[in-house]
Amino acid sequence: MEKSTVNWGILSTAEIARKQVIPSLHSANNAKAAAIASGSGKADEFAASFNIPKAYNSYEELLQDPDINVVYIPLPNSLHAKWVREAAKHGKHVLCEKPAALTAEETKEMIEVCSHHNVLFMEAYMYQFHPQHKRVKDIIASGEVGDVKLMHTRLSFMLHQLEGNIRMSRQLGGGSLFDLGGYCIHAIRNTLQQEPKSVFALEERYQDYDVDQSAVVMMELENGVKAYFDCSMNMAERHSYEVIGTKGKIEVTKAYVPQSDGEGVILVNTEDGRSRKEIIIENQYTLGVEHFSDCILTGTKPSYSTSSSINNMKALEACHQSIDSGLTVTI
Repeated sequence: MEKSTVNWGILSTAEIARKQVIPSLHSANNAKAAAIASGSGKADEFAASFNIPKAYNSYEELLQDPDINVVYIPLPNSLHAKWVREAAKHGKHVLCEKPAALTAEETKEMIEVCSHHNVLFMEAYMYQFHPQHKRVKDIIASGEVGDVKLMHTRLSFMLHQLEGNIRMSRQLGGGSLFDLGGYCIHAIRNTLQQEPKSVFALEERYQDYDVDQSAVVMMELENGVKAYFDCSMNMAERHSYEVIGTKGKIEVTKAYVPQSDGEGVILVNTEDGRSRKEIIIENQYTLGVEHFSDCILTGTKPSYSTSSSINNMKALEACHQSIDSGLTVTI
């Protein structure tokens, strides 16, 4: 490893790696896309296409490379736990695609393995690194919109190709809650700096697949503030959230999905008739990989803590429990 550069390995040629993480590694000032591994025989072609120096035809081979410092894991949700543990055992730091695992207990066990082997772990909710979200928290803290009473988050898109899609497999951790709902939960927790204490969830399931295609979830936070979210793989695209206070409201219209222009938009409207638009432009994935690389270089902990990953999974797990029971679930 060069003095100020972290060598990254990527386990799989998943779409999110191709479209977001690898380009961000190329543009980062302290990171390098150094190796790619694929079990499908595509590693060499992929490495050549994306200017990655090393290609491996198995994940194990990449993990055995002493020059790799950190791995990015964009595998199906059900495989996260196994390969996080394997990476940690080989001394590799881990950026794991969301959700970290399928249960809170599994997430906790993964993190304990990383801690035992003295490697850093971070879950890849990369949207949070866009500075628009800190700006929202600053506006709330200023009192401009008064006391927060409600937050609503929404994330949806129309999934057209169902057959063969990993999102359609319950065994692989498919469904809208695992794919999208974790973002909504994270946004509520991150924005309001409160943990949910109870949830009630409803879902709509696919007729031919054993996964949810959409869900609506009501939450009560520890401080009594209410929040709700909806997520869906069978609705028009939406990726926004809204915070409503006693004196006004804040809306973030491009909250989660990476934008090619990196544009974040914040709309503020207050009860006295004032309104404004704030635009902040940054690349959330580049900022995220730079942050994690800097943590590796300096030996500091990521701003998104492992305990927060566990809490996010507890809330996500509670949503599934509420759906299964038809009852409100206390976390």
